[in-house]
This record gives sequence, structure tokens and C-alpha cells, in this order.
Amino acid sequence: MKHQLITVAIAVATVAIALASGAHRRAALVGATISGFTAVGSIVAMGRAARARRPLQGALAVMTVTFLVRILLVSIGTILVARASEDAVAFVVAFFGTYFVYAAVEAAYLHSLRQGTGPTA
Repeated sequence: MKHQLITVAIAVATVAIALASGAHRRAALVGATISGFTAVGSIVAMGRAARARRPLQGALAVMTVTFLVRILLVSIGTILVARASEDAVAFVVAFFGTYFVYAAVEAAYLHSLRQGTGPTA
């Protein structure tokens, strides 16, 4: 539960920072929002997958699918931001600036799942 709360707190904070980013606010807000929504969705889905018989494999599958969804959304978002004559750099910085933080939280969550899987070979 703590990883989910950390992810939500980071998402709220980055959206608030994007709102205060001045002239590039709209593009940064789109990037931070897409990054935040996918991160929250990913960590919640990983939590659900962790209740399965093989929790680590399920969580890894969720992480893989979410990564592919993020690639798709970043490309669509970049195109839409550029077509709206907004700053694509602000979008990309807002998205990837937080993406790596979310990836670290997700990796920590995966590591916590590994703790109770039994002896290693």
C-alpha cells in the first residue's frame, strides 16, 4: 500500500508543478498527467496481479504492458502537443522527468514482492 500512496503523492505533486510552469503550462500539464495516470494505473494493476499465484510474474507482465502503453501515449501526446503549437519539449520533460521516478517506485514494489517467494536456487 505504501508504494501506491507514494505514486499518488508524486503524481499530485508533479501535476501541481506543471500547473505552475508558466508559459509552457498546457504541454507540461499534459505530459505530467499522462505520466501520472499511467503510473497510478500501473501500480494499482501490479497490486492486483500480486495477489495471483505467481505474484512476481504477474507484476512483471503488468509492468511490460504499461511500458508499451506509455510508449504509445507519449508518441500520441507529442503529436497532439506539436499540432496544438504547444512546446513539445515541455511535454517530453514533464513526462520523462517523472517517468524515471515512477519506474524506481515500481521497481521497489517488484523487489518487495520478491521478499516472500521462498529460497533462491
